[in-house]
Amino acid sequence: MAEPGSRRIQGAGGTPGGLGTFLLGLAMAVAGSYWLTTQVTVTSGYWYFWGYNAFGLSLIPLLLGIGLLFCNGRSIPGWLLTFAGMVIIFVGILMHLEIYFRPTSLFNTLLMLVLLVGGLGMVARSLRAS
Repeated sequence: MAEPGSRRIQGAGGTPGGLGTFLLGLAMAVAGSYWLTTQVTVTSGYWYFWGYNAFGLSLIPLLLGIGLLFCNGRSIPGWLLTFAGMVIIFVGILMHLEIYFRPTSLFNTLLMLVLLVGGLGMVARSLRAS
């Protein structure tokens, strides 16, 4: 029996699941996710609104808000327009992203997914109390 005040080393998350299992699973998950994300190409398309490039239109609320804030730093409409303009630009960027998975062999794809999912499974097993 351990003396009061002495601490016993426990596994990951304070469970007896095993620190080695956690670290190996984490390494596998990191390697698999890194390898998987290096096979993805992300590009962006144009912002069209009724056939015209609309990126310039998305700047109008932001610029109006910034102009109002330069006149009065406590302007509620200025802050609202600035925030709305930033949200419109951010959402527009996200909505126009095109994501492609580069061609790779089936073996490499399976290896990436097994590393990722197997590593996550090992991490989950190590965090579970036995």
